Amino acid sequence: MSRSRVLVTGGAGFIGSHVVDRLLIEGHAVRVLDLLMPQVHPDGPPAYLNPEAEFRRGDVRDPDVMRSALQGVEVVVHLAAAVGVGRSMYEIAHYSSINVMGTANLLEVIVKDRLPLSRLIVASSMTVYGEGRYECGACGLQDPSPRPVDQLERHDWTMYCPRCGGSMQARPTPEAKAASPTSVYAINKRDQEEMVLTVGASVGIPAVALRFFSVYGARQALSNPYTGVGAVFASALLNGHRPLILEDGRQVRDLIHVSDVVSACVRAIQRDQVRDVVLNVGAGRPVGILELARLLAREIPGAENIEPEIIGRSRPCDIRACYADTARARELLGFSSEVSLEQGLRELSSWVASQSSEDRSATAFDELVRHRLLL
Repeated sequence: MSRSRVLVTGGAGFIGSHVVDRLLIEGHAVRVLDLLMPQVHPDGPPAYLNPEAEFRRGDVRDPDVMRSALQGVEVVVHLAAAVGVGRSMYEIAHYSSINVMGTANLLEVIVKDRLPLSRLIVASSMTVYGEGRYECGACGLQDPSPRPVDQLERHDWTMYCPRCGGSMQARPTPEAKAASPTSVYAINKRDQEEMVLTVGASVGIPAVALRFFSVYGARQALSNPYTGVGAVFASALLNGHRPLILEDGRQVRDLIHVSDVVSACVRAIQRDQVRDVVLNVGAGRPVGILELARLLAREIPGAENIEPEIIGRSRPCDIRACYADTARARELLGFSSEVSLEQGLRELSSWVASQSSEDRSATAFDELVRHRLLL
């Protein structure tokens, strides 16, 4: 793809800022639109924001702001979003306004102004799947519903086969699995990707929705308890606290380094023939939550002997396991994760050691309790 003028919404954020850096290195002209939400940017524009990018502070929900930001742009990478599964369950209007209405506003300006975009990329999430894919030894592959509340209240964390009732094991989750969101945030992300793909197809703009799995790396907002699990655990360890873990710690996630996510974004821009499609962006490796906390403790100086605290409680909006089947991204984008978990955690820990943060995870748990969202 030739050099383009690219708008990155949410470009001052964790993933967005890394995308901006890579696009600038490859010679693109980049404009950033970011509201600088206090939850993520309490001190205003971050020091890491690349000065070579044109920065505009503004709200994606404002039509005038969006219309101005889109002037002269050929490619849009839409990353702006309110993030966090738990918080979305009690700040429903706030999350839906930014995530859904912000995306709707972007698309409406594109359509009404007949903007000749060449590509439109939107960040979706693995949360749209709800539970991932599983396998029952007797019944084969299954796509189960969430565990019932009464089961969680008994502290029974097992995933049971919907056919025979036997226990199941997590397996890679492909894009073909039907969306079954279990949180407001997940519903928002499903709506975002469907809106972008539908509108893009109707007006002839090639669009790609990238379902990010659990992204980690430098620049995550360590004091934001609603960010990725790696940053939440790192913030606790940095402050000498025990990471708080729900259920029994054997939940499974797919950790992918931010540099790999950036590569997927850039490839989605460059591959002109890839359009009107949803793609998983994950490492394809299952990682236990308890294992992750212990690996981080070994890497962060002074935290080697800090053992996680297993709460033994659950959030009804949480899932037990989900990790990516990455075959489609390999086939269409030539993408696969290159950063090993060990390498990525060493890099994250090195960056964390140079930072200061306030561990607010206990406050986040208190909020869940207050809103009756912790069983």
